[in-house]
Parts: sequence; structure tokens; C-alpha cells
Amino acid sequence: MHPARSPAPIVCILAAAFALSACQSSAPPPSKTHGHSALDIMERVAVGANRCWLKSGDPAFKAYSMAPELDSYSGKPRFLLVRRGSHDIRPVLVVQAQGNPGRLEAFGPMMGEPAGARVAHDIRRFANGDKDC
Repeated sequence: MHPARSPAPIVCILAAAFALSACQSSAPPPSKTHGHSALDIMERVAVGANRCWLKSGDPAFKAYSMAPELDSYSGKPRFLLVRRGSHDIRPVLVVQAQGNPGRLEAFGPMMGEPAGARVAHDIRRFANGDKDC
């Protein structure tokens, strides 16, 4: 006969999973990318993000630099935003796509900050071919 098991470990695991998922908000997939590969989508998004967020001197992104990883052999081209000049190498934002047609997602701590809504909106626009900042 087995002693009665406490539900505490299961509750802790579920709470941890919920907390982790709350930190990883994703941008909804763009609507006009049908037929475009993940690499095609990420090239457009990375160029737009670099031009509009970083090179433009936008104050919301001044503290960050971009680490593009578009030639990924994992089939998930992506770019990372990291804190400029910091020894902390953890990204604050990961934007990646996979598949054909490409499915786009964005996650990381920045998505939970005030800039997160703008990031999601801009990523959708860039993926759909919008070149305006």
C-alpha cells in the first residue's frame, strides 16, 4: 500500500510552468507571409528592426545592440537584442521564425515591458514588408 501523495509537487511544477510562460510573450504570426520562408521573413524583420530601432537612435532601444543569427543551421533564423556594453549575455528579446511558410515569434523579458506592445506591432509590420519606421 502506498502512502498518500501530497499534491504540493504538482502544484509547484504547474506554478513554475505558468510563471515561465508569462515571461515568454509571443508576437502573433504576420498575416501576409504566406509562401515566404522563415529566412525571408527574418531578413525583412531584422533589416527593419536594425534601421528603425537601432540606427535611428530611438531612445527606447538606445541601450541595446543586435546580434543577428540569420544563417542558423537549426532552421530557426533569429536575432537577439542584448544590453549594449553589458557582460550579461542573456538576450532581452529573441525574434525568430521557422518553417515554410515561416511562423514568427518573439519572446523574452522585453515583451513584458512597456516596449513589448510596440515590438510586437513593429515585427508584424516589418514581416509584412512595411519599411516605415
